[in-house]
Amino acid sequence: MNDAMTTTAFELPGYRVVRNLVVVLRINVRTRSIIGNIGAALQTLVGGTIYLYTPLCEKARAAAFNSCLQHAEAQGANAIIGVRYDATEVMNGVTEVLCYGTAVIVEPVA
Repeated sequence: MNDAMTTTAFELPGYRVVRNLVVVLRINVRTRSIIGNIGAALQTLVGGTIYLYTPLCEKARAAAFNSCLQHAEAQGANAIIGVRYDATEVMNGVTEVLCYGTAVIVEPVA
């Protein structure tokens, strides 16, 4: 499935929803190494962006999103509407990123 066929809205411009299939949901859990955590802890001393965690967060979000696309496609969907993300710290230094939405079948508006 093309990621252009996803939206946080409940309609996709130029298309109409002809069938709602299922809620698709995927979780990705990530952590940094102890060395990465020490480096990030040192960055918190001066404040600002914690650059050591940015790639980790981007990878976790992308993995959850791509897995969600695969789940929707396996259900026969050609689009996902209402895409949302959530994140929770499972334990100290371990975070889950959740991506979910409604897998739908859309067709172009005539």
